[in-house]
Amino acid sequence: MIKTRSIILASLLAVAAPYASAAEITVSAAASLNNAFKEIAAQYEKQYPQGKIRLNSAGSGTLLQQVLQGAPVDVLAFADQETMDKAAAEGVIDTQTRRDFALNSLVIAAPLNSKLRIGKLNDLESERFDRIAVSNPAGVPVGRYSKAVLEKAGLWQTLQPKIINTQHVRQSLDYVARGEVDAGFVYHTDAALMKNKVKVLKTVPTEKPVSYPIAVTKQSKAAAEAKRFTAYVLSPKGRAVLEKYGFKKP
Repeated sequence: MIKTRSIILASLLAVAAPYASAAEITVSAAASLNNAFKEIAAQYEKQYPQGKIRLNSAGSGTLLQQVLQGAPVDVLAFADQETMDKAAAEGVIDTQTRRDFALNSLVIAAPLNSKLRIGKLNDLESERFDRIAVSNPAGVPVGRYSKAVLEKAGLWQTLQPKIINTQHVRQSLDYVARGEVDAGFVYHTDAALMKNKVKVLKTVPTEKPVSYPIAVTKQSKAAAEAKRFTAYVLSPKGRAVLEKYGFKKP
């Protein structure tokens, strides 16, 4: 009888094991990941019904500040290595969980009906380009990438009177889509989301790759669930969603 009870208990533990780490976790992801991560989260919850994902989306710099100020975050996914380096330096992340999971590219987009053309970056000096959306380089990766290429071309200071600062890449994209600016620096994946409203004038090579890292925070109270989610993002299923939205494999 004792042996039978042991077998039953072992069977129950085996069934419960997949759900032992189940919990609700908060995933703070860069604005450019919003659509892809919504789909990944939905697929994840379907595969692991006991796991729940709260998705928090904003500029990478804003997300870092939130967690530094005590926001309960379990997973961080940024649009650049620099922000994750800062998170590591502040002791925010479990560095052993840090992984690169996607690549993107910087583009200059314009409203779909625009007649403007760009052969080289210096064309932005033309009076035809009156307003240019650039995310704040102080806290937004796409802004830093944009500033770096414009500085290299000797255009950063020259273009200041034309630059309209935005809070994150999706705001720049919205400005372009609504025709409130003549052009905007956004990611390839963002422009692809609004093919019916914007078009790419030029793909801009960056000195540093537009690389996306992900990591579990040290403060996470559901580290097992957070690690399982990051593993899912890196899995073939997660990568398939990322590729669907235009992200490339690192």
